[in-house]
Amino acid sequence: MQWWLLGAVVLAALFAWYLSTTAARLDRLNKRVETSLHSLDTQLLRRVSLVTEVAGSGLLDPVSAELLADAAHQVRVAPQDHSDGRALAESNLTGVLNVMFDDPENVAALRGMPGGAQVADEIDVASRRLTMSRRFLNDGVRANRDLRRQKMVRWFRLQGTSQPPQTFEFDDRPPRGFGTR
Repeated sequence: MQWWLLGAVVLAALFAWYLSTTAARLDRLNKRVETSLHSLDTQLLRRVSLVTEVAGSGLLDPVSAELLADAAHQVRVAPQDHSDGRALAESNLTGVLNVMFDDPENVAALRGMPGGAQVADEIDVASRRLTMSRRFLNDGVRANRDLRRQKMVRWFRLQGTSQPPQTFEFDDRPPRGFGTR
């Protein structure tokens, strides 16, 4: 057997291995984005249900409870896809939470009420988990897009016919009144 033919076969095998591992990496990134999207949806649902519960608990003054209930209602009636309408409703809910709980004195007053400490902790945890979930999703989307931009991925159409994933941008700052952890 001639050496150049053996070299060409080895080179073709290495190239096929590279394409295969790149396609597998793209598949893993797609699964990561999908999992992160489900996690974000879960955290958004958890936050809106918690806010609805807090609004009806009687722990807040009537005006604050009404503002929270209205913001939560706007989230529930917003489209459930990751469109601008939902992002606007989620940002509005975040804004209401930040107005109500940015002052540590307001949080301390809530914690001083019977059952208020548990509610304050749940709001704090839900807000932080939401922020992490959105960051995980957006990091996965960016990694996926970066890999899709590589020449070999485009030339050999390793991404298939799927649309590139989209980031979900909205205001998700946790209220500062809970302190930093």
